[in-house]
Amino acid sequence: MARIIKGNPIAGTMERVVISLGGSIIIPGDRDGGFIKRLASLLRDLSKDRELFVVCGGGKTARTYINLGRELDVSEERLDEMGIMATRLNARLLQLALGDLAEQTVPSTIEEATEQAGKGRIVVMGGTTPGHTTDGVSAALAEAVGADRIVNATSVDAVYSSDPRKDKDAERYERLTFQQLKDLLGNEHGAGASGVFDPMGASIVMRSRIPLMVIAGRDLEEMSRAVQGLPIKGTVIDGR
Repeated sequence: MARIIKGNPIAGTMERVVISLGGSIIIPGDRDGGFIKRLASLLRDLSKDRELFVVCGGGKTARTYINLGRELDVSEERLDEMGIMATRLNARLLQLALGDLAEQTVPSTIEEATEQAGKGRIVVMGGTTPGHTTDGVSAALAEAVGADRIVNATSVDAVYSSDPRKDKDAERYERLTFQQLKDLLGNEHGAGASGVFDPMGASIVMRSRIPLMVIAGRDLEEMSRAVQGLPIKGTVIDGR
């Protein structure tokens, strides 16, 4: 049974929530404008009572270019650069769906994103620098803005001991400590790597003690509950 996360809002401000939105959630492979419209509508409603920051992943678009680049013997750093471009393309798409509710420039750094905070609009960004996944960027942004929690909206519905799509015996976790998550993830990173969360990001949330909720990103009811800090069906990672 999931539990409620209680945030630690900065005095005098609304709650701040960072959503790490997987690229496969935005662009699942086929056109899905209807889902993006529903997502934008949900974010609009949720932003009435809190400040929202959305970090978009690159998903299939990024992996397509990265895989092609590998065939051309492109360096990992250059592959990462292409992946970052894809994340920013996804971020721009979400900005357009949100209209005047979103800042209409995509930040390229954490500093630019924090400068957009507090203006009454949703901040939407993608990747920043080679070697940093968008999960890592989400954690760094959450630390920078003093977020109450991070919602990791991904292609699986929780944290598992291994990929449940490949291992039918994978153990599903209802709750983990920061250290347990870090141990589970290890330290590997490469351009286009796809896991439930990034090891660098796990280190940041562990250091900053920012609760993390891992949910099925296409389940908008679950996303709504996570952003509000209500009980979820996914995995809660905190210091308890």
